[in-house]
Amino acid sequence: MDVEGEEASSCFGRCGATAAGFFFFFFFVSIAGGGASFPSMRLLRRLYLRLPPFRPNPAATSPGSLYWSRTTTRPAGPNHPIPIPRRMSTCSSSAAAAVVAEGSAARRFWIAAASREAAFAAYTPFLVSLAAGALRLDSFRQYIAQDAYFLHAFARAYEMAEECADDDDDKATIIVLRKAILRELNLHASVLQEWGVDPNKEIPPTPATTKYTDFLLATCTGKVDGGKGSDKMVTPFEKTKIAAYTVGAMTPCMRLYAYLGKELAVFLKQDENHPYKKWIETYASSDFENNALQIEELLDKLSVSLTGEELEIIGKLYQQAMRLEVEFFSAQPVDQPVVAPLSRYCDPKDKLLIFCDFDLTCTVVDSSAILAEIAILSHQKASQGGADSSLDRTKSADLRNSWNMLSNQYMEEYEQCIASLLPPEEARSLDYDQLYKGLEVLSEFEKLANSRVVDSGVLRGMNLDDIRKAGERLILQDGCKNFFQKIGNKRENLNLDVHILSYCWCADLIRSAFSSVGCLDGLNIHSNEFAFEGSVSTGHINRQMESPLDKAEKFKSIKSDIGSTGPLLSVYIGDSVGDLLCLLEADIGIVVGSSTTLRTVGKQFGVSFVPLFTGLVEKQRRTEKEEESSIFKARSGILYTVSSWSEVQAFILGNDFS
Repeated sequence: MDVEGEEASSCFGRCGATAAGFFFFFFFVSIAGGGASFPSMRLLRRLYLRLPPFRPNPAATSPGSLYWSRTTTRPAGPNHPIPIPRRMSTCSSSAAAAVVAEGSAARRFWIAAASREAAFAAYTPFLVSLAAGALRLDSFRQYIAQDAYFLHAFARAYEMAEECADDDDDKATIIVLRKAILRELNLHASVLQEWGVDPNKEIPPTPATTKYTDFLLATCTGKVDGGKGSDKMVTPFEKTKIAAYTVGAMTPCMRLYAYLGKELAVFLKQDENHPYKKWIETYASSDFENNALQIEELLDKLSVSLTGEELEIIGKLYQQAMRLEVEFFSAQPVDQPVVAPLSRYCDPKDKLLIFCDFDLTCTVVDSSAILAEIAILSHQKASQGGADSSLDRTKSADLRNSWNMLSNQYMEEYEQCIASLLPPEEARSLDYDQLYKGLEVLSEFEKLANSRVVDSGVLRGMNLDDIRKAGERLILQDGCKNFFQKIGNKRENLNLDVHILSYCWCADLIRSAFSSVGCLDGLNIHSNEFAFEGSVSTGHINRQMESPLDKAEKFKSIKSDIGSTGPLLSVYIGDSVGDLLCLLEADIGIVVGSSTTLRTVGKQFGVSFVPLFTGLVEKQRRTEKEEESSIFKARSGILYTVSSWSEVQAFILGNDFS
């Protein structure tokens, strides 16, 4: 059974993206010295045929948005898959191309923010509780009272932007948008009364509210990048620039609310009596979406005549406004148990254990392909440099052919192995025991693949310094570095341990990768090690973790040792079938990327895959109703999917832009 046969379609349209990925890869591994030739045409052809299809991405739900992420769908080399770029979009490729071709500044700014700040807003206690319909009225009353200050600041900002705009059409658009805000303000008094807030009673703004409104009104006067502003703007162009800056600081608020409205509207279908239905429907409406599109189009038009430096300023204003908006949601008082962020949900006495895979969960490229390339180039350098005759002088071309053959053999046999372990019928609930037996077969296959690599001699002759240099240049997934840096900063205060469980052949590569970005301190790495004579690899691997069963046993051992000293909560973050047992053994299993093989195997054994935000909203509903010590349970059969590392950070640590 070809578990990923559907991914062979539409391959020609994606060849360019793959070629770019390979160009990056071989440029990267050149640090080992010498040049690098490309894989055989047969291997390239096989890789093109296995490129994944377009998938919707929940982090980019606005019309015309385009979001890029890197993931993989199948192993393509011993132990690990060769990395393949994946493009995900909520619109057709032609529509997305049109957006990019038009050079929409507003769209570019939102794309950058959608993968980070939007997640941090959604995962706040306020919005998770609101989505669940469990937010207490006092918290909502406080929110809408603060929101009134935002609306007044917006009305004033539109007025000032209108004064600066030079074009009559721009002025007309601003007037329309300002009238919408004024209508909302007129309705605000009745809404406040509906929720038990006296509109005539003065409620002071919170620091988070003041921080945004002050920022917005300062921008209206031209005070950007620490500037003093200008009381006298001589030319119409200078006025137009200030109008562009002002709109740039307002647009993210409109787009974020439209995004959140659509995200939360899903939960209205599950609860017709949702207490915050009116609020959600307001921001999920087509009218609000049209307003968001209007201000985005206005920003694009005002930006046309600006220089690159001025556009960069708008980009910074956009991001700053987004972060202030997130801080506003984070600051809303929520005096009730919440499931997000996890650091708040956990009892301070509980131990939080975070486990994570490395290859293609943390990284953009796969370590096995990197290490093999370094070894091939090391032989090439040794042959050219007249090194010690005791070193195996196998020609680099022969070694490359050997590696390509190993890769091709692995791909073919891995596919057969996966097909052989699948049960004939899909289980209705998690069948952990049968899954374990099936992965015993995969574990034997992985060990055999490693033996072939060792016997081939491909890994012989690598210098430890070259491996470390490769680790220093290894690029981590967007948001991954920031997550581990924040974990390191908070580790002592949060009572948590972090463990990396990896098939990687050489733990020195992992240590170097995390050390280079300041994340190694406090990180426990469990992986294989190369055998060295001096600083040169012998070609042998000290095998400590080379199969799904090895990972699971190590996971359970660590959890058992720490669990004996008190209560704990475990999280496992992974991307492939090799992580499946650990993902299920953890109290919370989080899937990064969109591996088709992982989903195929998981579903066949009764595993459900649920978007993390959706799952948390359901958990929040249960938190309000149940008295359980923890609503997260190991072997529940539910795994949570994310589209970015920002979601992982927002869920575990919450908002922290420091």
